[in-house]
Amino acid sequence: MEFHISLIGRKDLSGEIYRQLRRAIVDGRLRPTDLLPPSRELARRLGVSRTTVTVAYDRLAGEGFVSSHVGAGTFVSERVPRVSGLGKQHRSGGILTPRDIWETVPLAAPFARPARFDFRSGLPDASCFPHDAWRRLLEREFRSEALGGGVYADPAGHPGLRQAISRHIAISRGVETDPDSVTITNGSQQAIDIIGRILLNPGDCVAVEDPGYPPPRRLFTTIGARVAGVPVDEQGLVVEALPRRARLIYVTPSHQYPLGVSMSLPRRIELLAWAEEHDAAIIEDDYDSEFRFGGRPIEPLQTMDTSGRVIYVGSFSKTLLPTLRLGFMVTPPSLVTAAHKAKQVTDWHTSMAIQAPLARFIDSGGFARHIRKVGGIYRDRHERIVQILARDFRAYLELIPSAVGLHVAAFARNASADQVDAVVQRASNKGVEVQRLSYYEVDTPPRPGLVLGYGAIETSQVEEGLRLLLASFKE
Repeated sequence: MEFHISLIGRKDLSGEIYRQLRRAIVDGRLRPTDLLPPSRELARRLGVSRTTVTVAYDRLAGEGFVSSHVGAGTFVSERVPRVSGLGKQHRSGGILTPRDIWETVPLAAPFARPARFDFRSGLPDASCFPHDAWRRLLEREFRSEALGGGVYADPAGHPGLRQAISRHIAISRGVETDPDSVTITNGSQQAIDIIGRILLNPGDCVAVEDPGYPPPRRLFTTIGARVAGVPVDEQGLVVEALPRRARLIYVTPSHQYPLGVSMSLPRRIELLAWAEEHDAAIIEDDYDSEFRFGGRPIEPLQTMDTSGRVIYVGSFSKTLLPTLRLGFMVTPPSLVTAAHKAKQVTDWHTSMAIQAPLARFIDSGGFARHIRKVGGIYRDRHERIVQILARDFRAYLELIPSAVGLHVAAFARNASADQVDAVVQRASNKGVEVQRLSYYEVDTPPRPGLVLGYGAIETSQVEEGLRLLLASFKE
């Protein structure tokens, strides 16, 4: 195993070799049964005598850190002695400190804990992912030259994928664009980060929905923007409540996250007019509108935009898998070059090993077939949840009408926020995971309530999971 030992400026060479190897063992960088280099080889590599290395090895062996076997070599012991404090001292201090803003950002893993009955929002059904078809696409691309032949690629993304996306969203969502305006990103979150980089100065005001999706507002805060929450009603974002100084507005108009309402046509027109009057930009996050179970679809803000103020953001996290980390944005012509530059300085480009298969998957019709298949599954779950909530939870929850996406929300009729928290905890103890509306608060506490996703829970588990949730209300 190759590992680094520095002897520059050191006097006690044997002692230094001993100390650095000992620290590597205690830290876990050298693991039990790992083979150390032969003393002659390590001595040659470090430019010291073999005796210098042998003394260090003998000292480690005497303390039980390594063991030697004739003809086999020197190995890290399977039972490393416990050494109090060693291995942590060099990481516990340091004069470098992050900016204060990072103290306010939680490092959360909301989906790390498995759930027997998983009603958490934002998750697709991983069992529906077309694994076999995807595996064939990956194998085909790795046999071709589509990965770029060992050179860095265009920051804007794979040309075929940009073309495929522009055609897909034109047909499925009515988004008017061309491949040149499409930039491939690592999920929608990176798209939002890039937009912030190219539009915002420190101290600029960003308006977000309240309640709303937490990651974007945390991102805006970390880049120095001032985030203002704007209330949401049954028609979507309340435009008249927008702060006049807002430079950027982040909205989820097709399926507001988390309440689930769709922004009405009059409210969309009002928002576009406000942005033009106040010289503001709009991020339209269209994260799961591919799944519609009723009602007439309303045109995206991007299609209605006549002044080039809307940046349309999409993602494959809900339609395929979050772990693919694939998203995209459609920028007005005035921002295309800046978007490509910002993508390049961020991470150069998204992995071509994923982009190329997805381009072929969309072009071959596989993606459209997948959407139809999983859309039927999600429709069944949506209808079943809505039916049970309306029938059995009338005394506890007021369902918010929604016919789009992978989650529904409901206001608590009589319970306080603390009482809802208690219900969520009791349900969690039964293996049922749901989310509180209060989690999505920005500036003003929302009405107490719940958010229930149906992407990750099996259809056959819906009824039993909701029965346990109902029991948690009654306790």
